[in-house]
Amino acid sequence: MRIDISELQIRNAGLSDVAAITDIYNEAITNGVATFDTEIKSIEDRIVWLNQHGKKHPVLVACFEGKVVAWASLSKWSDRAAYDGTAEVSIYVHQEFRDMGVGSILFAELVSLSESLGLHYLLSRITQGNETSINLHIRNGFSLVGVMHEVGHKFCSYLDVTLMEKVLKN
Repeated sequence: MRIDISELQIRNAGLSDVAAITDIYNEAITNGVATFDTEIKSIEDRIVWLNQHGKKHPVLVACFEGKVVAWASLSKWSDRAAYDGTAEVSIYVHQEFRDMGVGSILFAELVSLSESLGLHYLLSRITQGNETSINLHIRNGFSLVGVMHEVGHKFCSYLDVTLMEKVLKN
């Protein structure tokens, strides 16, 4: 299936999007290493998670023909006040909509939005083997910080994590 990217709508996530966000995330938990979560999340859990995001740390959804096909978020990096200008970037695309440009458009929108929110620094943790995500970050101005070796354990293997960063202009 191919989609017309011009028909993609990006907006802030709301409670009505939680079921789709949960489904997309649970598929990543079950079938991949994009997240090191190992237990399926409930809708109630994702409602709490969504409510922990605010204006400075939004969750965006990408919709195609009225269906949420991807989501991305800026998450608070630390509760310490010195890190208030720092956010961690996450992005997940429904398995049927990968490799169609959806993630690229949503990610670029999230990075652009982060600058207008007054954030100064973005970071991402990317599991080994996810070259698509690493290239997405590079295309959006992120740089390699380094690799943490065998830091996560999932599917009976220890996995490396690549750290990437972007210092924003503000």
